Amino acid sequence: MAVLAVDLGGTSMRAARTEADGALRHRCELPTPRTPRAGPLVELMEEVLAAGAVEGAVVGVPGRVEYGTGRLEHAPNLPPGWVDELCEDELGDRLGIDVALANDADLAAVGEAWFGAGRHHRDVAYVTVSTGIGAGVVTGGLLVHGRRSLVEVGHTIIDWRGVPSGRATVEQLGSGTALRVLAAEAGLAADGQEVERRWRAGDPVATAVWEAVVAVAATAVVNVAQLFVPEIIVVGGGVGLVGEAVLGPMRDLLARWGPAGLPEPIEVVNAALGDDAALAGAAAWRRAFSPAAASRMSSR
Repeated sequence: MAVLAVDLGGTSMRAARTEADGALRHRCELPTPRTPRAGPLVELMEEVLAAGAVEGAVVGVPGRVEYGTGRLEHAPNLPPGWVDELCEDELGDRLGIDVALANDADLAAVGEAWFGAGRHHRDVAYVTVSTGIGAGVVTGGLLVHGRRSLVEVGHTIIDWRGVPSGRATVEQLGSGTALRVLAAEAGLAADGQEVERRWRAGDPVATAVWEAVVAVAATAVVNVAQLFVPEIIVVGGGVGLVGEAVLGPMRDLLARWGPAGLPEPIEVVNAALGDDAALAGAAAWRRAFSPAAASRMSSR
């Protein structure tokens, strides 16, 4: 039976019926409202649920999840009031179905590992460069996690000199939000897409902003590579999916500063499932947590 899948982001929220093979049906997408309550998300889920029965729901959220209790603990890119409402019990009671809560990058990592660019590899890392920056790792068929979601590379400090000013982390310096903030400080009233367009056109100010942000995102990829040494790093998110303008600098920095002595270089590719990686991952979410998943992947 299908699963109700949700990918809640700081910019948009997506929902779909996801089949066992990762195929999506009845996909819906809306901007994430800045309302104080999470009612619009529940309404979006109800819209998809009306299309037919599901065995349960998996909700990907942009923040740290306490997997033991099924609660969202911290999500800086969501309205503050949403955090208290985004828990498995609360959503399950409102929808009348079983609900599992997942970190969105963890969920996308599972989607790409099982159905996307990482499906022929045992050790897969996923990095999203979007409103924020997140990462998830699947190794030997199992998601890397503890009591809580892990691999919060976006909140790691990358510039100790920026600590006093409050701008020191990967997310603060290398995300889509950082792209917009740095552009404004440089006198460009432009969003990320416009900064990219001006960079391609040779605008020197836009070029400086673009290259600075991409360099930080590339450093995040190298740090993930050093920590987990995956076979492949899959890059997604609004900025990450731009293509070679982002992947090229990531590969170059990885070649210089990544894990040494590997028999084969770590691949860096875009998410084969694009923005739908997390939605597809819902189909394999429970398997990615189970010991049986490891034996399945080890046979590849």
